[in-house]
Amino acid sequence: MRVAVLMGGRSLERQVSLKSGTRVAEALEEAGHAVTSIDVGHDLVARLRDADPQVAFVALHGRDGEDGTVQELLDALGIAYTGSGPAACTMSWDKALAKHHLRAAGIPTPDARVFSETALKELGAADAIADVAQSLSFPVVVKPAAQGSALGIRIAHDAGEVPGALIAAFSYDDRVLLERHVDGRDLAVSVLGGAALPVVEAIPEGEEFYDFEARYTIGASTFRCPADIPDAVASEAQRLAVAVFELLQLEGCARVDLLLDAAGDLWVLEANAVPGFTDTSLLPQAAEAAGISFGQLCERMLELAHRA
Repeated sequence: MRVAVLMGGRSLERQVSLKSGTRVAEALEEAGHAVTSIDVGHDLVARLRDADPQVAFVALHGRDGEDGTVQELLDALGIAYTGSGPAACTMSWDKALAKHHLRAAGIPTPDARVFSETALKELGAADAIADVAQSLSFPVVVKPAAQGSALGIRIAHDAGEVPGALIAAFSYDDRVLLERHVDGRDLAVSVLGGAALPVVEAIPEGEEFYDFEARYTIGASTFRCPADIPDAVASEAQRLAVAVFELLQLEGCARVDLLLDAAGDLWVLEANAVPGFTDTSLLPQAAEAAGISFGQLCERMLELAHRA
């Protein structure tokens, strides 16, 4: 099969995407596919036409790859591609929009409030920030509404830390979430073809939370798969992940991130429409625990390719 692996691009997750795409391309070539690796840029359409792929494997993280942009382009070109369609990508990429859908569906997710730069600069919302943060109770998580790999996320432990956290978050996006902090264990459930894979727990070494460095630095985190949690909790995490997958109309595969608090309650943080395929990424680890090799995982993604 002729496959174009889309990777790299212009987002802040470019280097991670290159690692994902390179690993995928090597696995597909080993399986006998005719692979064209494309570092996504201004010549993408021309390169796709030259390659004439039967399927595009989207390993493009961050903006353009996870927000529905490249998916809309591939639909317009009539090229099948791995993962979800544009609408599902848009919903999962926008954490504020996804959270509204989760809450409306009764899926447990930490309370949050959303502020835009326009509201702060032109509508006087800055005067409400301290009260909103206090109502969520400290510490609060401050994060960009649209960004991946935990980029721009800060934890504000008191009112004095909120302004700095906001500045950091606004450097990544023009909308920011203030979210109730849940002190818990970082879990992830990948969903492949509508079925949940084993639960993975990520344990960052010496970090306050599972941030960018903890995700992609070899040795910065310890991973347990299956996670060392009660069977009932694992089953509930998988049930919630599939519910989120279906609610956001995701396809192919996706990863749902959750927190397990000390009381044993699960909280859904977000869904990732284009999970990583690097050596430290959670989807390949979960697949391996389910008896699915990396090569088989990539093949399965091709089988589940989205067609407009």
